[in-house]
Amino acid sequence: MDFIELKDLYFEYKRGKPIIENINLKINKYEITAILGPNGSGKTTLGKLMMGILKPTKGQVNISNMNSSNMTLAEISSKIGYLFQNPEKHFFCNTVEEELGFALRFNGQDVDYINRRVEELLILFQLEDKKGNCPLLLSQGEKQRLAIATILINNPEYLILDEPTTGLDSHRKSVLINILKELTKKGIGMTIISHDHFFIKELSHRRIGIHRGEIIYDKRS
Repeated sequence: MDFIELKDLYFEYKRGKPIIENINLKINKYEITAILGPNGSGKTTLGKLMMGILKPTKGQVNISNMNSSNMTLAEISSKIGYLFQNPEKHFFCNTVEEELGFALRFNGQDVDYINRRVEELLILFQLEDKKGNCPLLLSQGEKQRLAIATILINNPEYLILDEPTTGLDSHRKSVLINILKELTKKGIGMTIISHDHFFIKELSHRRIGIHRGEIIYDKRS
């Protein structure tokens, strides 16, 4: 099932200097798609266009057959969770437990439901013993897991993860791989933006390479 569709996508920050050039893609909702490329290739920009953080200069991004340019970021966020390269951009609260429940409290959810969801995610992401800790004082791996958990609290249909292994050692990468595999079993698909070929090989069903804003290969595992 196609969930995100990119049609003749073109984007430039500065007039006449394209970052993304005429990309056409259909992204399946229920599989893991990897976008690979060197620094400066345009992969982070592409992820932000897919999420609606950036609007295309030309072309169109469709999410569930809706033009993202006609959707608010809140509407897109209800469907797609986005992980920034720096997980600290996700944090607002004093403790891990407060951080996880923030979005649900903001939306006026029932306290019992909030507590139940927070507990579920603390267990899933192996953060039970950190729930009273300040998010900014966690290890890099714990910050990454918490950031993904704060995205999942809203039950998005899909995830876009930008360089999720930055700063992680091999053990913490393995932990994250296992968590993401569990999420796919629950029916959550994702696009992973990365240059970490080992991580991608372990997870992806499809690998898309971009260079200077253009697709240079599109392969399936």
